[in-house]
Amino acid sequence: MLPLPKKYFITAAAAEGETELTAFDGALLKARVGNTNLLRVSSILPPGCEYEPDLVVPPGSLLPVAYGEITSSTKDEIISAAVAVGIKHGSFGVIMEFSGRCSKEESEKEVTKMVEEAFKIREMELDEIKIASVEHKVKNIACAFAAVPLWY
Repeated sequence: MLPLPKKYFITAAAAEGETELTAFDGALLKARVGNTNLLRVSSILPPGCEYEPDLVVPPGSLLPVAYGEITSSTKDEIISAAVAVGIKHGSFGVIMEFSGRCSKEESEKEVTKMVEEAFKIREMELDEIKIASVEHKVKNIACAFAAVPLWY
């Protein structure tokens, strides 16, 4: 059984690369998770998980993370990624992620709407939303990445 994460932060970054994979890697590095091994998880923030914006994760760690990402090689295309954490104080939270060929504002609107719907479906009161997002205009090959890393 895996332990329940106790801390989290939200992050978003974009980068260019010579390939899609190196653009993705560059975005991960800028988002402070590039030297970890990502374990993609779905959408629940554990109860009692504390927001720690300056959290440093040791290199090589297996890192549970909910994320959205998009890569593009279409010059001058606008790409964006966003994550939102919906919080119910004293309970668990919900994480939503989105990426697309759209503005940062559109990505933020979409993840906010998804968090609100997730709380409505669960019949829970939403106390707070935290959002991280990024927008990037493609020069060559680019990646936009937004994530909620969870830590112990």
